[in-house]
Amino acid sequence: MTSRSNQLEGNVLDNAEPSPQASRRKFLATAGGLSLLSAFVIGSSSCKKNDSMGMADTVSLGTGDTGILNYAYALEQLEAAFYTRVIATPYDNMTAAEGSLLADIRDHEIAHREFFKAALGSNAIRALDVNFSTIDFGNRASVLATAKAFEDLGVTAYNGAGQLITNPVYLGLAGKIVSVEARHAALIRDLLSPGSFADSTALDANGLDMARTPAQVFAIAGAYLNTRLDISGLPS
Repeated sequence: MTSRSNQLEGNVLDNAEPSPQASRRKFLATAGGLSLLSAFVIGSSSCKKNDSMGMADTVSLGTGDTGILNYAYALEQLEAAFYTRVIATPYDNMTAAEGSLLADIRDHEIAHREFFKAALGSNAIRALDVNFSTIDFGNRASVLATAKAFEDLGVTAYNGAGQLITNPVYLGLAGKIVSVEARHAALIRDLLSPGSFADSTALDANGLDMARTPAQVFAIAGAYLNTRLDISGLPS
């Protein structure tokens, strides 16, 4: 387990569709049926260059609800990129069952990423440059510890962002997505340690999932991104 993975945390089990591709198509078809895409195109996002220290451009997430949607889109990009790499380069002795479950999660995350991208349209931030140099993709413990970290972080991010969303339609959608992320988190936890799907590191004393602010989330997630993000316009 890497030191970056140890920084992260979250929780719940995902339904495995008969086919990962079918899972992705089903999610996108359902989302499209809600006719939300046109409603998501609000506000504006911008990118601004910052060439100091040879770093990549700084990407602004924007303001208001558009900023929050780009915030979610950035996290989904990170998760989708991670699971895509996991399936492309399976760790040693990955079982068929684990491979199938992780492929399902990959397709869910890709579906989430593509949904936000299509929904935001011209307001969407660009593709982010990820940095997975600290992850040993050939090692089961390293991969699953990082998967747990990302899923836990995603759950706390959505929970923390909910109060910042003003449009109830967007809030409802965020609630649907965070429930899927929580299913992922619980599954990964049980792969690591059976029965740990909702332990005290994921839930508070009231049995509720924990929450993080965008600043807290990117203080952690930023370690896996070469792209610098400007979150100063997000509501608080």
